Amino acid sequence: MRTGIVILPEHRWWFAEPKWRAAEEYGFHHAWTYDHLGWRTLVDGPWFGAVPTLTAAAMVTERIRLGTFVASPNFRHPVPFARELLALDDISDGRVTLGVGAGGEGYDVEVMGAAPLTPAARTARFGEFVRLLDELLRKDRTTWHGEHYAAVDARSAPGGVQRPRMPFLVAANGPKAMRVAAELGQAWVTTGPKVDDLDAWWRGVAELADRFTGIQQDVGRRVDRFLTLDSAPLYSLTSVGTFQDAVGRAEALGFTDVVAHWPRHDGVYAGRESVLEELAADVLPALH
Repeated sequence: MRTGIVILPEHRWWFAEPKWRAAEEYGFHHAWTYDHLGWRTLVDGPWFGAVPTLTAAAMVTERIRLGTFVASPNFRHPVPFARELLALDDISDGRVTLGVGAGGEGYDVEVMGAAPLTPAARTARFGEFVRLLDELLRKDRTTWHGEHYAAVDARSAPGGVQRPRMPFLVAANGPKAMRVAAELGQAWVTTGPKVDDLDAWWRGVAELADRFTGIQQDVGRRVDRFLTLDSAPLYSLTSVGTFQDAVGRAEALGFTDVVAHWPRHDGVYAGRESVLEELAADVLPALH
């Protein structure tokens, strides 16, 4: 079982840098940051861009994989985004994973002055977004005329460090988005269902995992499976025991990776950093 940690892009770099260094030193396999213009209850607080944050993180780490958790079409166009990703892949020496999702409603949509899309339209846009990024990151030149995006002889030199392109981690809970993950992703990630009961959440996760297995078999590809532990009603880093229990349940359901969130002082993901230190000393080494 591989483990990852999300560090929200809410701190000035002098305060955030030690967290990224520690994520590697603690033994996490991957570290992520949110790719939003603002996020839920934290929308009025400090917030920084994902790509510059990951670039800075790449400069102070050596081994840990880094990625967006997750980028979406809400405010990104694949052509300029591909250029940013190529630069990040180069600076990190091939340690980048592109986490990508359909994008929901809320500030990322409202701040751009756009009308919310229906779920069906959002899923269709997402599929096109991922497929165009796939082409841009694989090919030297790309021309594309789609329903949502266009590209005219878009150049992608010199290409990525990772070939044929960096891996995609595709977030999906619905069947159409799951098919995108099965067809184009190197990994699938789910948040599970939106419920208040912990046992109900795990039952929902099991159902989603079974659904993805069927789609994966139909497509004929095998991809890694990530679970966002902190979408559950119980924060995974409440204690070492809570984390160990969540990892065990995820592994039993066939997940290859789990992702938690760095503890915050209050509000969402509130917890104690001492739990991370205990994990690094007693739990994470056994998971390698």
